[in-house]
Amino acid sequence: MTVRPPQWFVCVESNTTGTGRLFCAAARAQGMRPVVLAKDPGRYPYLAEDGVDVRVVDTSDEARVREVCRELAVSGGVAGVTSSSEYFVATAAAAAVELGRPAPDPAAITRCRDKARQRAVLAAAGVPVPAFRAVTDPAAAVAAAEEIGLPVVLKPTRGSGSVGVRLCHDRREVADWAAGLFGAANERGLPGGDEILVEEYVTGPEFSVETFDDELVGVVGKLLGEKPYFVEVGHDFPARVPAARRDALAACARAALGALGLGWGAAHTELRQGANGPVVIEVNPRLAGGLIPELARVALDFDLVHALVARVAGAARGLPGRGADGAEYAGARHAAIRFVLTPGAGVVTSVEGLAEAAAVPGVMSVTVGAEPGDALRRRHSFQDRLGHVLARGADGAEAAARAESAAALIRVNSTVTEG
Repeated sequence: MTVRPPQWFVCVESNTTGTGRLFCAAARAQGMRPVVLAKDPGRYPYLAEDGVDVRVVDTSDEARVREVCRELAVSGGVAGVTSSSEYFVATAAAAAVELGRPAPDPAAITRCRDKARQRAVLAAAGVPVPAFRAVTDPAAAVAAAEEIGLPVVLKPTRGSGSVGVRLCHDRREVADWAAGLFGAANERGLPGGDEILVEEYVTGPEFSVETFDDELVGVVGKLLGEKPYFVEVGHDFPARVPAARRDALAACARAALGALGLGWGAAHTELRQGANGPVVIEVNPRLAGGLIPELARVALDFDLVHALVARVAGAARGLPGRGADGAEYAGARHAAIRFVLTPGAGVVTSVEGLAEAAAVPGVMSVTVGAEPGDALRRRHSFQDRLGHVLARGADGAEAAARAESAAALIRVNSTVTEG
C-alpha cells in the first residue's frame, strides 16, 4: 500500500521575528508539510534549523508565486497558502484563491495594504480616522502638514513595523523626513513607492483589537518608546481599561473591518483613544506582530497561530468559551511583554541577566537574539527589539510588573559608538 506524503502548507516568505517560525511548527503539528517560498531563505535561520522545505522564488513576482503553488499542488497537493509577513498576505491570498483553497478576499487585502486607500475607505464609511493627506513630494507634505495642523505624523503608505514613521513638529522636519521617505526601500529591500501619508497626530493612548473571523479575541494595551518615533516597547493583554472603553474600541475595529470587506481569519486593528472616542490608526489583515499571539496563548490558552493555520487549511477552529457577558473569556489570565531594545550603534560584547530574568515569578519566556560580535544600530522601528520578556499574572498590574522587573535584569553590553 502506497502512503501519500502530507499535503504542502505554503508560506509565502515569513516574519523575520515573532510568529513566522510558529506557522511552520503549527502546520507540522496538524499533519501538513510546511514549505516556505522565499527570495532569500537565509533571512530565516529557523528554516535550516527546523528542516523546513524551501523553494527559492522571486516573491515580488505574484505570477511566479502562483506558478510555484500550482507545481506544488501537482506534486503533492496544497492544503493551504498564507503568509506571516504583511508584505505578502495579498500575494498568498491570490495564490490560495486560484487553487480553490480558503483565503481572505485578495481585493480587500490589497485595499487594506495601501494606507492612504484604506483611510479613504474608512473615512467614506464614517469610521473615525485621523485627518490625512496622501502626497507625492516634500513640498506637498509641508502644505498638508500646515493644513492639518502641526505636529503631524509621516509614514510610508505601504510600510510595516513602524519603519519610517515619525512625528514631525515643524516645516523643516516635515520636509526633511518626507524627502528621505520618497523612493526609499523598506527593510526587505522592496521599493517604498512614490507616495507617503501625512496625518493628524492623535495624542491618546494606543491599543490594538485582535479579531478572528468576526469574533473579538481581545484588546491589547500598547506601550510606545520615546518620541518622535513610534517603536512598540511592550504590550499588555488584555488592556487595563474599563469595560466600556474596551467595548468602544472593539466596536470601532469591527466597523473598520466591515467597511474594508475583511472578516476572514485574523486581523490586527490599531487605534488611539481620541478626544471624542477611538480613532483607527490602521487595519492590518493579518495576525498581530510583536508576539501578541503568544500573549493571547498565555492569557487565554488559545493558540491564534494554530487556529489560523487550521483556518487556512479549511478546518473550522472555534474561539475559547466566553463568560456570561459574552465579552470576557472564562478563566482568562493577564499577560504582558516587554522588549529588550538595542542600546545604540556598536558591537555586542556580552549579554547578561537572562537566567536571572527567567527566574522572576510568572515569567514564561525570555529571549535575546543578539550575540557577542553582532553589529548594532538604532533604526527606530521594530528592528530595535533584540529580545523580550513575557510574563503572566493574576491581574494586569502584576503581569506588567513581572515583565518589567525581569526585563530590567537583562543587559546587552556593547561598544556603543553613538546613540
